[in-house]
Amino acid sequence: MELILYALLPLLLLLSSPSFSSRTLPLRSFETTLLDVRASIHNTKSIFSFHPKTMHQHSSPSSSSSSSSFNMDLHSRTSLRNTTHKDYKSLTLARLERDSARVRSFTTRLRHRIFTSDLKTIHLQGDLEFKAEDLQSPIVSGTSQGSGEYFSRVGIGKPSSPVYMVIDTGSDVNWLQCAPCADCYRQADPIFEPASSTSYSPLSCKTKQCQSLDVSQCHNGTCRYQVSYGDGSYTVGDFVTETITLGSASLENVAIGCGHNNEGLFIGAAGLLGLGGGSLSFPSQINATTFSYCLVDRDSDSASTLDFNSPLLPNAVTAPLLRNHVVDTFYYIGMTGFTVGGEPLPISNSTFKIDGSGNGGIIIDSGTAITRLQTDAYNSLRDAFVRGTKHLPSTDGVALFDTCYDLSRMDSVEVPTVSFAFPNGKMLPLPAKNYLIPVDSEGTFCFAFAPTGSQLSIIGNVQQQGTRVSFDIANSLIGFELDKC
Repeated sequence: MELILYALLPLLLLLSSPSFSSRTLPLRSFETTLLDVRASIHNTKSIFSFHPKTMHQHSSPSSSSSSSSFNMDLHSRTSLRNTTHKDYKSLTLARLERDSARVRSFTTRLRHRIFTSDLKTIHLQGDLEFKAEDLQSPIVSGTSQGSGEYFSRVGIGKPSSPVYMVIDTGSDVNWLQCAPCADCYRQADPIFEPASSTSYSPLSCKTKQCQSLDVSQCHNGTCRYQVSYGDGSYTVGDFVTETITLGSASLENVAIGCGHNNEGLFIGAAGLLGLGGGSLSFPSQINATTFSYCLVDRDSDSASTLDFNSPLLPNAVTAPLLRNHVVDTFYYIGMTGFTVGGEPLPISNSTFKIDGSGNGGIIIDSGTAITRLQTDAYNSLRDAFVRGTKHLPSTDGVALFDTCYDLSRMDSVEVPTVSFAFPNGKMLPLPAKNYLIPVDSEGTFCFAFAPTGSQLSIIGNVQQQGTRVSFDIANSLIGFELDKC
């Protein structure tokens, strides 16, 4: 017996050595995801060869027996006009600068609401006779102009004038540029002419729509509006009702701003379609019980759709849709944390919760590009990712990104899988291209999260790419389904 143990001793020593166990007997299964480096770099170069193309609305048969299904594409700003940036890095820096301004405006707005004692809660009951069912609209990405936004093609007025509009879950007020223009920026389509529309109707100052505006004034008995954005953009004009056409569906009496004085970085689009949770948003005005979108690759000229009143997909990963009593625009999501490589991070349960005063929480936003997290949560996520990427050559940070890599000599790389964690153990693993992104065309990739000094966290559209994101307003759920564009 002693002879057998003696003979086995070398083998037992080998099995217990660190080099053997780490190489052949891992203590746990570390989840990784493949990043196609070559394809990502190719896309950064292709964006400069895109040619603007005309998008047309179209409709398709609905699965509902009571209505038709209308297709409304979402496009990138690439589809509107060629980029004016000289290279992909300058385009990225412009995008990040504007993105930071947007985030600052969100936190400022929330802070103002929290410390304003005379908050008004005015809920506009929809005056529309139209009941939205299975409405769809196309979506594209706005990267080529240095924007993190996505665009949709909609018709305004009677007869309908098709224009591109930014879709924005962080805003409520719908608006577009109107003639005569005291000051208008350049857009892809002709400026809207109110005189040419038979359905154009100014709103009086006493209407619920006018009284629901954050900033308004009365001028000769009619309502004037003003909306400002964190990057210095703004729009000022008449608040009116108009007909909005999605595919073949005409939605009458939608409250919309007719801007005669507009400034900012909405270049290409005629205005903005507000998808927020407030009473003046487009979903609220048409009494939509659900809406969903799928955001195409930010460096693509392909399109996806914006749908209204379509049910959640059967295999969607769901999380609670929460509301903040202080501000009704934002869509907060019930989130418990992250996993990296399959391992949960040590993040406090209170990190993503809204407190009694309205601070904190995490919102999901179509217009913010880069996900912002409270500093402690960000540090925990970044450090775990760095531990799993020691095999990759690091390089200097870029703008708000502090974790970057030089992948110029690689065709593809394995990186730790990053997943969102929701209540009841539900997980949403992200594709690698949704969190390790190129910042130039030379092979520099950065970890696409950033810290914020605010208590408010934001899930940006880079992390949402290629995912059907559904807002089930009636049942207070947010659903995610990968590869359903």
